[in-house]
Amino acid sequence: MSTIDSEIKKSLQILKQGGLILYPTDTVWAIGCDASNLEAVKRVYALKRRNPNKALSCLVADERMLKRYVKKIPPTALNIIDVTDKPTTIIYDNAQNLASNLIAKDGSVGIRIPDDDFCYWLTRRFNGAITCTSANVTGQPIPKSFKEIAPSVLKGVDYVVNLQNEKAYSNPPSIIKLSISGIVEIIRK
Repeated sequence: MSTIDSEIKKSLQILKQGGLILYPTDTVWAIGCDASNLEAVKRVYALKRRNPNKALSCLVADERMLKRYVKKIPPTALNIIDVTDKPTTIIYDNAQNLASNLIAKDGSVGIRIPDDDFCYWLTRRFNGAITCTSANVTGQPIPKSFKEIAPSVLKGVDYVVNLQNEKAYSNPPSIIKLSISGIVEIIRK
């Protein structure tokens, strides 16, 4: 079994080269790339066979890193981050410093701060946002374990993180859209 540190080092090398990784999160197995790299994000869309008009989300290590990618964070967001006990992606208005094809047409982006050591240290040491989209082809079931990941996804990434413990993964995270005007919309519970 590889250590988290050695897997982070291998993943960082791939991410910095514009490659794709397959990695475990606190919710599901995910496809990741440098969220500021336009070409890498294009590859994620192609691998998932996902409509480029349907936004992807990304992970950041903490609130400090979040501020780099959102022009103005609504105070409600920080309250949700502090009190939620379920993984939650928040869709923020006025995204910045990300690949243009990662930002939705309305200027928003979904970002989550994961409760997972590997993801925390990966984003912290990468010093940037990493895409986080389920490791499935669009329209196919989201894998609940590593064994359920389609061969096409496994072959389509540049590196598979070797932390394939067989824990059952939960459902994807909740999704909440927060507008600067204070409107809160629950997209997925």
